[in-house]
Amino acid sequence: MYNYEALRSDERTKMCDDIGIKSPDELFDVIPKNARIEDFRLFNPLSELEVQKKIKKISKKNNTEYACFMGGGAYKKFIPAALGDTASRFEFLSAYTPYQAEISQGSLQIMYEFQTMVCALCAQDVANASVYDGASACAEAILMACRLTKKNKAFVDENVNPNYLEVIKTYLYAADIELIVSNACDDTDLAAKLYQYPNYLGEIEEMPKKNANELIIACVDISTLSLLEPPKSDITVGDFQTLGLSLNFGGPYGGFISCRDTYKRQLPGRIAGKTVDKEGKDAYVLTLQAREQHIRREKATSNICSNQAHCALCATLYLSLLGEKGFREVNYIAYKNAHKLAQGLKDMGYNILNKNFFNEFVYELKENQNAQEYLEMLKQKGILGGIALDDKRILVAATELNDDDEIKLYLSL
Repeated sequence: MYNYEALRSDERTKMCDDIGIKSPDELFDVIPKNARIEDFRLFNPLSELEVQKKIKKISKKNNTEYACFMGGGAYKKFIPAALGDTASRFEFLSAYTPYQAEISQGSLQIMYEFQTMVCALCAQDVANASVYDGASACAEAILMACRLTKKNKAFVDENVNPNYLEVIKTYLYAADIELIVSNACDDTDLAAKLYQYPNYLGEIEEMPKKNANELIIACVDISTLSLLEPPKSDITVGDFQTLGLSLNFGGPYGGFISCRDTYKRQLPGRIAGKTVDKEGKDAYVLTLQAREQHIRREKATSNICSNQAHCALCATLYLSLLGEKGFREVNYIAYKNAHKLAQGLKDMGYNILNKNFFNEFVYELKENQNAQEYLEMLKQKGILGGIALDDKRILVAATELNDDDEIKLYLSL
């Protein structure tokens, strides 16, 4: 019995001939050679016992005990222990893709609760059951605004997260939408204006002025809405990494899109709804599925949106475990810690560049200091001190986990 092969050699040859290449290897010529992995350097086969010992030895090279003051879109936050225990139950960790209408009532209820919590925090009418991350949420929101306004031009504030901006540029380039990136825009023929609240530099900005027939999109740090007034935007988006998702070397995280009721038909992804079954009991359904998987491709609001159902479950559990009072309290501690650190740096002669911030700010180093060298010095002392914006400016964040001892250590160095 032979192993199954999808293509015979003659079929491969014909496919290569049809697209004008000699072998499939030519498809990878666009990748620079210095970016390719030529040799995986795998060790010789080992027994299970030997593998366990080797992996444990390698893992000890990781240092996870740093005091973390890094932000820029990903934050080390407190996560209740019960969250991991509940989210890892076998009922939730199913291999079944949670896209179909017949998924379990429990999964649908979690999505519904997640949407409800997002709407409550963002002061919006409707939210979807999540998208891939905050960056794709921003891009999808602009595409959504262009469909609603029938315009193909959008403004993005220059102080949005630079990683988000790169994703936005990719989405809009593919959709042939003109993008204006600056600190202000007088153009009155826009589909949307997108700004970040607080922005990438931690500053709490005013909402841009809205002209007729354009939509305002606010990209929010959803945790800050525990204390800050939610923006009165038409569409509110963001990443919910701060709601119970650990850093995990960069993911997976999750994004959300919420909006006014009028715009719900253009929301990408899907919406879970609540109804009553024939016995009068609560029942949950997928109310809206706007992905090409469910409807004709040309009718889909997005052909590439991805749902983060398990991450949304973690966010829902996080908010449920903390409750409204606890959610406010942990973020108030983060706010206090950041302002305590900023005041300490200011007292030492450093220039704080923010006028109004929540738990993240930028400060300027002194003349004889270089940002990269400065941060490396802090790292050697056990502190991840922030993100170097250039040679002189550091973006630093504090959360509820940065206690007085860590703040004092930071200032002492």
